[in-house]
Amino acid sequence: MDFLLSDIHDDLASSVDTLLTKADAPAVARAWADGDHSPAAGVFRQLADIGVFGLLVDEEHGGAGAGAVEMVVALEEIGRHALPGPIVESVAVVPILLRSATESDALDAAASGRLSSAAIAPLSPRAADTDAAERVYVVDNGVLSLATVDDTAQSVDPTRTVSTVRAAEVIADGVDGDRAAQFGALATAAQLLGLGSTMLRIASDYALSRKQFGRQIGSFQAVKHHLADVAIAIEMARPLIHGAAVGIDGGVPEGVDASRDISAAKVAAADAAYLASRRSLQVLGAIGYTSEHDLSLYITKTRALVSAWGTPAQHRARILESL
Repeated sequence: MDFLLSDIHDDLASSVDTLLTKADAPAVARAWADGDHSPAAGVFRQLADIGVFGLLVDEEHGGAGAGAVEMVVALEEIGRHALPGPIVESVAVVPILLRSATESDALDAAASGRLSSAAIAPLSPRAADTDAAERVYVVDNGVLSLATVDDTAQSVDPTRTVSTVRAAEVIADGVDGDRAAQFGALATAAQLLGLGSTMLRIASDYALSRKQFGRQIGSFQAVKHHLADVAIAIEMARPLIHGAAVGIDGGVPEGVDASRDISAAKVAAADAAYLASRRSLQVLGAIGYTSEHDLSLYITKTRALVSAWGTPAQHRARILESL
């Protein structure tokens, strides 16, 4: 099996990275946390223009007709920039739900950049960022419905809220909610991988610039080991994510449990990102947790996404059940 990314994937990653770098994603995240979604709306339009929102939408509905591999490439770059909003739900979860329900008009809107959110128990019983979503969906026993929001709570991430929702207008039954939730878990894993990669870069850059006793702190063995542990964890998680993406796209031999592979990828990515958040904060010290420093955006988003679309305990239980 070939896990190497092609030039197409590299170009996609480069396009997303360039777009978000020019947009100053940390500034967009801070505006979002303050209740101003307008800077992010412009970024979402640009992401839609380069095809990110339509990656999992068929070409006949204005999408790219791509697969999970392309999705995780894009979501990793989005994670690198800590972009706020219901990205996983809009790019990964809702298109799979709408494909299962054969909702043509809604698929057209999804590919054009409509923000959506969704709740699918047990992995995601609450919907994220419903205040920014044009549509909120809920799946209950295979029945897909539009949802109404009962109550909303702020998460540890100042750019993320979670809402309790209930079914309203029924759209379709016989919908494969579990497959959509698996895409959500895989997309979140890719986002966590991107978050971890940026936290490692921030900590490494700081270690090279900060001096103590006349030496760069990056020259101290303890700091080197801290950052090396993070680098290893991230690089060990990446092939699990890519392998799971190949699997859910149907690229593995019959009998291989794609759901188990996705759970393994989510656990590994969550562990790697969480380790990156802890070690980078140790390297930077208290300044890293202040709202003025970009690292704080990554730390809080990581903490929120570790349990998004399935907690580590839920995914470890799935792995155990498959063995």
